[in-house]
Amino acid sequence: LARIAHGLRRDVIRLVAPTGQGYVQQGLGAADLFTVLYFAELRLDPADPAWPDRDRLLLSTAHNTAIFYATLAARGLVDAEGLAGYCLDGSPFEVNASERLGPVIEATCGSLGQGLSVAIGMALSRRRAGSDARVYVILGDGELQEGQVWEAALLAASLGLANLCLLIDDNRMQVEGHVDRVVRLDPIADKWSAFGWATEAVDGHDIPALVDALDRARANATAPTCLVVRTLPGKGVPALEGILAHNLKLPPDVARDAMAALDQGTPA
Repeated sequence: LARIAHGLRRDVIRLVAPTGQGYVQQGLGAADLFTVLYFAELRLDPADPAWPDRDRLLLSTAHNTAIFYATLAARGLVDAEGLAGYCLDGSPFEVNASERLGPVIEATCGSLGQGLSVAIGMALSRRRAGSDARVYVILGDGELQEGQVWEAALLAASLGLANLCLLIDDNRMQVEGHVDRVVRLDPIADKWSAFGWATEAVDGHDIPALVDALDRARANATAPTCLVVRTLPGKGVPALEGILAHNLKLPPDVARDAMAALDQGTPA
């Protein structure tokens, strides 16, 4: 899994480099989380992406597509050659993931704060249908400033949607910089616990810890789970780590240096 995550970080740089700017920091930071989800947790069939009993993942932070598309390609869910059209006019690989790409995109979530509401509907539908499929949704921490998220949090706990798992990408970054410059969020985990969720804070770069936390979420039969996943923007490229750039400028020399740094840090 560590080797896969490392390769996905390289793919993030490759995807964003041609345009010179994009969601590099978020992608590098979330590579371990996406790896664990798509290569260890989600029940999927690459030969049949629309399989009715698949687990579903919604990316509420729908702009974080460099890591999303790279992961889908690595998992065999989309054609890797199509990634050459990333962000080009007419390409289904848009900067905000949309259902134009096909069934691998469970919902178009370009308006932030809406993904959890959609996921609740899916989780309730699966439960009523008697399916054991699970629903996962990734929210950015900045999205927690949207009131709709907290309405959805109340409903999911009230319904006891144990087949629902929320993953908050807690990278402390939004357009204006650090989230605390806009609305202070802490204590995040305590808030979700108070709303009736089974809540756990996890190091987003500790792969075994992520696997174990998701195992506990799957075993919980009474309540929805919220994992507050702390990630570091720019993870894996020392010169970029910790830089809170929502839409990072990536000139050619910076892209080359980033790839060189990743080459030096390749896992054994």
